[in-house]
Amino acid sequence: MTITPSPTEMDAARLLLDRMGITPEDLLATPVERPPIPTFREYIPTVSAAVTAGTRRAYGSYWNRITQEWGDRRLDEPTPSQIKQLVETVKANVVTRRNARGGRSAAEHLIAALRCIYRHAVDDGLIDESANPAKKVAKPRRLPSTRRAVADNRLAEINEIAGTTGDDPALDTLILRLHTETACRRGGPLALRPQDLDRDQCLIFLREKGETVSWQPVSPTLMTHLIDHAETRGAPQDEQLLRYRNGKRITTRRYDYLWGRIGKHLPWVATQQISTHWLRHTTLTWVERNFGYAVARAFARHAENTSDTGTTTTYVRATLEEVATALAALTGEPHPLGRQP
Repeated sequence: MTITPSPTEMDAARLLLDRMGITPEDLLATPVERPPIPTFREYIPTVSAAVTAGTRRAYGSYWNRITQEWGDRRLDEPTPSQIKQLVETVKANVVTRRNARGGRSAAEHLIAALRCIYRHAVDDGLIDESANPAKKVAKPRRLPSTRRAVADNRLAEINEIAGTTGDDPALDTLILRLHTETACRRGGPLALRPQDLDRDQCLIFLREKGETVSWQPVSPTLMTHLIDHAETRGAPQDEQLLRYRNGKRITTRRYDYLWGRIGKHLPWVATQQISTHWLRHTTLTWVERNFGYAVARAFARHAENTSDTGTTTTYVRATLEEVATALAALTGEPHPLGRQP
């Protein structure tokens, strides 16, 4: 907000400048001293060290590409037009996959990666906000997702293949059930520890995308299997729960192997490129249809500051008990926190 000075304040300012021997023209002509502007090669490691691990994973490959193309250029050199040219270059060289959309995702992530760099540069006093060229380049509009809820019979096929093939069916079916019951993203199970299990209330503590944390209800059956898995595979209380039989922690590669294997047995899975995130769509669609939007939103653990809904959601936020009640209906098992019929 701009505050207009009073005539008295203006007179006082003129008097002070006059006594200092400074004219208003001198102020306009004297540049503001700033630290030397670093190159992208010099500054990107600073930004990388200042962001979360998730942000680093998302933008790392794009920062590498920026360093490759503009490594020796100063941050204040690229123009919005040059950023657009770089975006088109990245889009033209993107790896073509079956679900590719013309490089739109790569373009969006590149612009976001540049905005992250320049946001830190503004905060560090290296450039003015008005000199941020990445803000002047619009991200491509997101197209509707092709993901959708998986039909009950198809979901049963997925679980059957996971439970009857592969080198560790017990692990794979546990992963699928965990995602189906909680609608969690991959990061949630990979960060889950034995100490995150509330056995009495059948709750697990999930740490997910954007550093969100929450207690999520699970069925007594799933809780029993999680406890048994941790004990039989030697998971320490404060370390990752999901492990191979030899005690080694799983990584995202287990998910790749799981869906690759399922796709070999079920061609429609490979054709449509079904992934773990489809299970999230499946569960949340069922919850929304049967228990309404507020419960589905709480079940999904969406951040409260998102702009996809109105302020009314602040007043109609679903409770943990309502989420537990929806879970009980989904699994057919009573939940300690759910409402009894």
